[in-house]
Amino acid sequence: MSSVASKRIQIRKRRKISIRKKVSGTAERPRVTVTRSHKNIYAQVVDDNARATLLASDGRKAAAVEAPEGITGKCATAYSVGRAVAELAKEKGITSVVFDRNGYLYHGRVAALARGLRDGGLEV
Repeated sequence: MSSVASKRIQIRKRRKISIRKKVSGTAERPRVTVTRSHKNIYAQVVDDNARATLLASDGRKAAAVEAPEGITGKCATAYSVGRAVAELAKEKGITSVVFDRNGYLYHGRVAALARGLRDGGLEV
């Protein structure tokens, strides 16, 4: 791994630690955490008090949903993951969540996933 890539990873991990100091999920309002890879995006709903993952979804599991105008490619996949997580959460009785971007910038795929959560009926 090049020094530029490792430096970028270190910066993201520092941002992640700073965010996690402030963001925590409870049973009433669990935390939605996002993880990106080059090809896929993953989201899971976590109750930090019980230390349990309540539900999870990713780009391979989520059915393709009609994305709003201007959202294409990987962002459309992220939007459909957000909608899938919102539907699963509503089935479990979860209406509002805390969004944990996991140190990633709130832009592109991360923002599209959050929009999918909101359009799916969750209060983010």
